[in-house]
Amino acid sequence: MKTLGDIFIHSIKLPKRNAAFALNRIGMDKVIFYIFLLLVIASIPGLIEQIQTNANAQSLQIQSFFFLIFFFIFYYLIMTAALLLGISLIAYLGSWISALTKRKLRYSILWKMAACITTIPIIIFTVMSFFIDVSIIFLSISITFHIIVFIQTIFLYPKRRHLRKRQ
Repeated sequence: MKTLGDIFIHSIKLPKRNAAFALNRIGMDKVIFYIFLLLVIASIPGLIEQIQTNANAQSLQIQSFFFLIFFFIFYYLIMTAALLLGISLIAYLGSWISALTKRKLRYSILWKMAACITTIPIIIFTVMSFFIDVSIIFLSISITFHIIVFIQTIFLYPKRRHLRKRQ
């Protein structure tokens, strides 16, 4: 549990140098579990909304177990797949940026950074979802925030040294 707390604290502090380098030392499996846990928390407002909608529509009473399976398949899995695809695309974009700027970064590090940067937008999304319908405008702002912080994080890393051939 300490590692999940560390990931959360360092993710909030991004794009600071110490936070970025601390997240590099955390294993990819823990970061992926952290993302799944964040998405479970982010799906709570949607689950509550669906439960309230189902309770109001008396003719569509579904047993709780089947309702949770339905919610998991059609809400959580789709949201998870979309987020993982988005993280992967941003990390791929980051690999191009790091190659153009000659930074010492691998795709796995970029993916981990992109995943951790999603913490703040997911928390804001979760809190906002309890009070208002979150629209596509929020998604656009989140993606813009994510890309800006991600590029700032890429520039924290040192440039590659070019080795000269000995003669």
